[in-house]
Amino acid sequence: MGVVVISKSPPVVVKPPEPVMETGGEINLSLYDMWRVNTSETVFLVFEHAIQEPADTIKRAVSQALVHYYPLAGRLAAGATATEVVIKCSADGVSFVAASANSTMKEVQDLSDPALKEELSVFYPEADVLSRYSDPLVLMQVTVFSCGGFVLGITWNHAVADGVGMGQFLQAVGELARGLPSPSVVPLRRDDSISLGPPPAFTKIVHFLGSLQPSQMALLDFTVKQSLVNRVKDKYYATTNSGRLCTVFEAVAAVLWRCRTRVIMSESGPEALTVLMVTTNARKYAGAKEGYYGNCVLRQLAIATAEEVANGEITDLVKMIQGAKDRVPDQSDMDQLLQLTNWYDLFRITSWRNIGLEAPDFGAGRPARGNSTGTPPTWYTPPRAGEDEGHGVAKSSAMAAAPSRGRFVALLCFVLSLYVRNRWRLYKCHSLQITHYFGRLFTSSYYGHILFYS
Repeated sequence: MGVVVISKSPPVVVKPPEPVMETGGEINLSLYDMWRVNTSETVFLVFEHAIQEPADTIKRAVSQALVHYYPLAGRLAAGATATEVVIKCSADGVSFVAASANSTMKEVQDLSDPALKEELSVFYPEADVLSRYSDPLVLMQVTVFSCGGFVLGITWNHAVADGVGMGQFLQAVGELARGLPSPSVVPLRRDDSISLGPPPAFTKIVHFLGSLQPSQMALLDFTVKQSLVNRVKDKYYATTNSGRLCTVFEAVAAVLWRCRTRVIMSESGPEALTVLMVTTNARKYAGAKEGYYGNCVLRQLAIATAEEVANGEITDLVKMIQGAKDRVPDQSDMDQLLQLTNWYDLFRITSWRNIGLEAPDFGAGRPARGNSTGTPPTWYTPPRAGEDEGHGVAKSSAMAAAPSRGRFVALLCFVLSLYVRNRWRLYKCHSLQITHYFGRLFTSSYYGHILFYS
């Protein structure tokens, strides 16, 4: 790939085109929101097919969408007490940048270059987001490539929306860009939109994760083929009579958890606990009303000994993951977390499949693929119509501690164990992609991120 030159116009503020009735009001951040108040998220959506004037079209649609999603045009502010934060519905608007690139989409297939990603979106300052109440809650950039395709980069203050909520907002922008009179989903972001807050143990788990010491990490980028996912599913269906489906996420998470544990078990021992932490949509648990787009996620745990994970049946791991997704974390989970003898025995994995970020359509179809910054980016690509099932992939990236060459080689072996034909024939696969770099700091011991795309 040659040097990609991106030219940006000065940022403009996009506001609702008409007065909003609720302007001037305040919305209290929920407990689900508060633990993300100091963080931001950036997502890149790649659209390979051209639309008419992408930047102007999307900018107009964003303005129209803010009539319905008026809190996103507001600003954070201090609440009544020192521990409270509110959204002031001030209609101050969101930041928008139009940009152009001197290359085609084919030259930036995977957006793997960190320097390129820095150019494809707008970011908050390095300082704590909460320290600047004047910052917009949403920053957007549309970069049009010479072939007509474009990349939408969106950064938002995570306190105002989770991935599901941002996906819902972008789908509304797409519907308005295509000429619909109003969004198909009526958005809700009121204090009474959810009826049940997170369980007490959830807050303790979040605080525990925040106490983990940063460690130098290396990025491992690899591909899990659809054929591998199907083998796990087939074995699950053949040996389980629960009537429950094995999802792509559950199959991939089981494979990653098992292979990784086989590598690190020599350090902690077979009887040491190993924890898989999954992030799940808690809207059903919280009684969230339809259209709610604020934060509403839980982190749920599957806990077992290293021996059980490394040498147990893959179907048993799938069942453990399903059980973790079904139950609400309680004090027993926290007690077991505190028993970890090595923080590296904690494996966190998040799925961005089917949360709505794969669905925005601004006039020429859904995004072909996506990426993110901050946490390692990954996406899932099912096989297209007429293709062999081996063409589908779940592409995963993971941050692995790399304090020494030996540890890094061990993690490479972990990835390779997914693909090398050996006595675990279930894990045979036909292709491998690995990229890595050093020097980034993450508090998570090992973080996998599974996204989409079709």
